Amino acid sequence: MSVAKDKVVAFHYRLYEDEEILENSWEADQQVLYLHGHRGMLAALEEALEGRQCGDQFDITLPPEKAYGFRKEAAFERVPTKYLMSKQKPRPGSVVHISTQQGPREVVVMKVGRFNVDVDTNHPLAGKTLRFEIEVGEVRDATAEELAHGHAHGAGGHQH
Repeated sequence: MSVAKDKVVAFHYRLYEDEEILENSWEADQQVLYLHGHRGMLAALEEALEGRQCGDQFDITLPPEKAYGFRKEAAFERVPTKYLMSKQKPRPGSVVHISTQQGPREVVVMKVGRFNVDVDTNHPLAGKTLRFEIEVGEVRDATAEELAHGHAHGAGGHQH
């Protein structure tokens, strides 16, 4: 079965910036699970997966404009600490998730105050050229529930 719209795809990946490994799903033994064609991941990565089959391996390099965009210098906000989704005390330089009207968002902590946190709202990987090593692990038909929800369910996908 090939990767196509409305298929659930599981894959392992390594993410590099230059030669530094930033993320490695093999290390965590956790495949990424997503519903193809429903904008659940980077468009260029989804495009590169189109038509692939279980066991296919490939590399793809994405410039900033096809990955997480270019950094915006004025993308700083002061956020009340109650919007931080983690209970751990934030530290400058750490990546945290904040709750927004559009859902969770990753930001980088710049400064920590008593009631507020100053954050850089650029994606942590904005402005970077990224290389992915990918191995497709599984391709299956999506369930009716997954199609209705617009995302894959199960380990590596969305958990309800």
